[in-house]
Formats: sequence, C-alpha cells, structure tokens
Amino acid sequence: MSDQFPPCSNCNSPYAYPMENLLACPECGHEWDPKLAEEEETSAEPVVKDANGNVLQDGDAVVVVKDLPVKGAPKPIKAGTKVKSIRLVDGDHNIDCKIDGFGSMALKSEFVKKA
Repeated sequence: MSDQFPPCSNCNSPYAYPMENLLACPECGHEWDPKLAEEEETSAEPVVKDANGNVLQDGDAVVVVKDLPVKGAPKPIKAGTKVKSIRLVDGDHNIDCKIDGFGSMALKSEFVKKA
C-alpha cells in the first residue's frame, strides 16, 4: 500500500496514507496536498524579487536603492547607481554584476529595484 503514495514530504516516511483530498503521515502527523507538492517540484527554480516585489531575471538592469558600504573601498555604492546586465545566482547575495568604479560585485536583491 505504501508503494501507491509518495513518501512524507516532511520526514520522508514511506507510510503515507490518503485522508480526504490530502495525504497524511502517521509518524510525524504532517498533512499535505500531493497536487501542490508536484507543482512545487516542477517550479524548483528560485524566484528573485527586488525591493518593490518585481521579479528579476538574468540580463535585467537595476538601480541601487540605498548607499551600500563596500569592504576595502574608500566610498560606498551610492543610491541611484544603475547596474546593467545582472546575473542571478544562488545564495545570500543573489545578484552578480559589474559596477563602474567598483568592478565585480555581489548584491542582495532587497537593495535594488528594477530599472
């Protein structure tokens, strides 16, 4: 019977069973909708949003929204600095780019807005 249903998405237990429209795990008590779990697996690509909630994509141009101090640099990146051709990456600083006068830089998406 456990071969009919996917394992628990919380604890990976193979003993999931149906309960109305959901699947339930007897070991950890987790309940989930298997249809939503399939959709989440297919859309595994992370969505990166700017300070205003707009979705960013590779190649977009962005504007820095606040002064950002840079370690080892005598001056910060000023608010209003336009950055062209960003590249999205995984991690805490999810934007790689080149900024005139600073060179290659990693930025957090929460400090930029789409231009």
